[in-house]
Amino acid sequence: MNARWQQAVVFFNTLATIAWLAWQWPRSPLTALAGVAAALALFGLVLGLQFATMLRVNRSDPVPRPSWGQLVTAWWAEARLALAVFGWRQPFRHSAVPDWLPPLAPNQRAARRGVVLVHGFLCNRGFWLPWMAALRERGHAFVAVTLEPAFGSIDDYAATIDAAVRRVQEATGMAPVVVGHSMGGLAARAWLRSLAAGSATARVHRVITLGTPHGGTWAGRFSSSVNGQQMALGGAWVQQLQQGEPAARAALFTCWYSNCDNIVFPAGTAMLAGADNRLVQGVAHMQMAFHPLVMRACLEEMGRGDLG
Repeated sequence: MNARWQQAVVFFNTLATIAWLAWQWPRSPLTALAGVAAALALFGLVLGLQFATMLRVNRSDPVPRPSWGQLVTAWWAEARLALAVFGWRQPFRHSAVPDWLPPLAPNQRAARRGVVLVHGFLCNRGFWLPWMAALRERGHAFVAVTLEPAFGSIDDYAATIDAAVRRVQEATGMAPVVVGHSMGGLAARAWLRSLAAGSATARVHRVITLGTPHGGTWAGRFSSSVNGQQMALGGAWVQQLQQGEPAARAALFTCWYSNCDNIVFPAGTAMLAGADNRLVQGVAHMQMAFHPLVMRACLEEMGRGDLG
């Protein structure tokens, strides 16, 4: 499971920090604390370089230019979220909240539509912890998948998504909404491509993507993993995916994108021609999945078509 290597990274960083403090503190507490601060500053600098590159690449994109205030706010939100997601939720809390499929009486349908949550690159189901609480509070049955192998082909994730959709549909009596963050949106499209012709609308009610590189992303060219290379900007895989989709397929999609997405850029690559494309300004890549405005709009969209 991909949580294990994330646990290993957290343990290594923790042990390295303890070792540094134990070595330097007796000599100079100031030097010891400065070393920890320097490590955090390096993390912030790397994240800042992502935003700087995004700004440069987006110059040729029609998306509105973000203000400096938006950039700083997005950078700070993404830094805090990265520490929470990769330092706690995914390594140690990925199985803390089980899928929720409340039982129904025979021949009964649920009052609310179910949801399948599909995470992005380098993530697992722990990414969705805040969503799980919100969905259960509103009565939406849900399944959150973990896509494995972590660095495999996006096409190979179709079976995992299909099994999750079947579980939710059997539990609710309705086709679910599929929500995909980043690569998860591409995995949802690959799953739809694997279905028999004409069966998509019977299997899914709506697909919502959050910062998904539908046309690939500039940074994909530097990846050494199979799924990372598949997300290269204008690459062969994303082009073949687009060419293999029926013209009406995009009408099933709501695609959120941002002018401050530090991973998926140019910003327009997160749009899908013919879909309901929605711009949220000043929001970073992971932040988009938990932004109050985005979450509220997604939950409202999930409620459309419920029985209750």
